[in-house]
Amino acid sequence: MNRFGFVIHPISVADYARKYPIARFLPPGLVERLGRLKSPMPVGEIRGIRSEATGEEVSGLFVVCPLTTRQLTEDPAERSLPRVIEAVRVAGEEGAQIVGLGAMTAVVGDAGVTIAGASEPAVTTGNTYTVATALEGTRRAAELMGTDLPTATAVVLGATGSIGRVCAQELADEVARLILVVRDRERGEALAASLGETRAQVSVETDLDHALPAADLLLCVSASAEALVHPRHLKPGAVVCDVARPRDVSVSVARERDDVLVLEGGVVRPPGEHVDLGFNFGFPPGLMYACMAETALLALDGRFEPFSLGRDLQRERVAEISALAAHHGFRLAGFRSFERALTDDDLTHIREHVAARRAAASQGG
Repeated sequence: MNRFGFVIHPISVADYARKYPIARFLPPGLVERLGRLKSPMPVGEIRGIRSEATGEEVSGLFVVCPLTTRQLTEDPAERSLPRVIEAVRVAGEEGAQIVGLGAMTAVVGDAGVTIAGASEPAVTTGNTYTVATALEGTRRAAELMGTDLPTATAVVLGATGSIGRVCAQELADEVARLILVVRDRERGEALAASLGETRAQVSVETDLDHALPAADLLLCVSASAEALVHPRHLKPGAVVCDVARPRDVSVSVARERDDVLVLEGGVVRPPGEHVDLGFNFGFPPGLMYACMAETALLALDGRFEPFSLGRDLQRERVAEISALAAHHGFRLAGFRSFERALTDDDLTHIREHVAARRAAASQGG
């Protein structure tokens, strides 16, 4: 049986407190320093993923790298990379033939290239299948909300990252206007120029307050440690796909905006009747993130290779991994928003609130 591993890490100090209650009484900086003293370790066994095409099954495990999002994004890479490499080594010692990098372990340094070069198991970030599922979910949601893609404005938040870049390439051929929201304008302009002639009118923005309210479609793929999208940023009827972990979209949007559709991007149902992740991510049984699913999918197909590495993902591989997923039976897991499934009634209510807001705005104008 082929075997894979997946590296996870505490998103914040609060994750430490769930396992070690005393952590909630200690200063966050102290908790992070103590965490750095811990070694990566296996924390969950993955069972039951079985191909619908071949009947083959894979097993997997999670290995926790004891660094928080803040440490992975703010500490020097030369300080963080050895811990991630150690986590990959632990997975290899547990029999993993390919290892996926979860959340910020896929971002630190050069997006997996150095880690892969220093590791014996094959390494992938899972970002290609994340792109595929994010785009699939966004297109489906746009259709349900009555958004016409050829006339729509799409915004990619974090456009110069590895996921954002490919999302921008795909959307540039589908929408009327594409806004690339970046921290570094020079890198954003370089990305815009690299797109060449596209269907969309492409622009670059660094000001969230100026760019986000224009979005009919908003893909959030930044590497920010804090929420960037707040209720004031969204217009009625906006479709928001939040792929980032930690989330780019503030939970206040769920409380205050009943006229927008916010999706958790990249949630997948792998094939198998009794899939057990052996770890609680807040999902119902049998669901996993797309980055995890890519790693399992490659193991299931016997492709122990660095499918997704670095910041320049290959656009053609999005179609390739989508076809491979369909072959083995991996599927997008419906619509989820802020850790709960959205029902048909939820979607109906959102559309009703959008219509009401637009009618009120029209009368007021």
